[in-house]
Amino acid sequence: MNVILASVLAEGTTIIENAAKEPHIVDLANFLNSCGASIRGAGTDVIRIKGVQRLHGTEYTIIPDQIEAGTYMFGAAVTKGDVVVKNVIPKHLESISAKLIEMGCEVEEGDDWVRVVASKPLKRTNVKTLPYPGFPTDMQPQITVALGLTNGSSIVTESLFENRFKYVDELSKMGAHIKVEGNSAIIDGVESYQGADLSAPDLRAGAALVLAALTAEGFSTVENVQYVERGYEDFPAKLKGLGAQIEKVTTDREASRYHFEEVS
Repeated sequence: MNVILASVLAEGTTIIENAAKEPHIVDLANFLNSCGASIRGAGTDVIRIKGVQRLHGTEYTIIPDQIEAGTYMFGAAVTKGDVVVKNVIPKHLESISAKLIEMGCEVEEGDDWVRVVASKPLKRTNVKTLPYPGFPTDMQPQITVALGLTNGSSIVTESLFENRFKYVDELSKMGAHIKVEGNSAIIDGVESYQGADLSAPDLRAGAALVLAALTAEGFSTVENVQYVERGYEDFPAKLKGLGAQIEKVTTDREASRYHFEEVS
């Protein structure tokens, strides 16, 4: 995406090989083309950009965020919920839906919505992150949280990014049984998580820890939520709309007061 942005006004032709194929890459190219850029091949391995002298204004509607949608889908799975996520492109969620079905969830799709029903115990499975259309690395912490609550052993293999398992120590505080070996996590499912004081190491891990806290017994706090806020708009408010007991606080006193109110 950065190379595309740098190339649209550059002199001559720029060729990006081994390019990412994710939907937001295609969306960026479509947007820039509507501004007068000349970009071809977005969504394939090779993108060609012919530089233009200037761009012009446009009106454009960006695509829905499939990672945000996927996070709510796994939120339904871990809390044994029934959630409809609206304003999505179901095709962009196919790898996420497929894993949820493997794990025993019901997934129903409409033109611009997807429904996840988790009425049965979650099943174990294995998953490997891959470039689109494979399972996205940005959904790896969320599925790990879910697999930690299954009956059996699962393996999550990270093939794209290093240090994606930094959140495992935090999940262990909640009683999760996860062992990291190289680029894989071996997960032995437990019946439930226990509330704990947690710290988000990054954006997606932070969102996953919030999901774990929602299903945990007792009270949890998640610090460093600025990571989560970078990628999720009104995250606590949307979760509260689904019935979650969650509150954003800025001081220990506020946290203590909320804990007291929640317990009482």
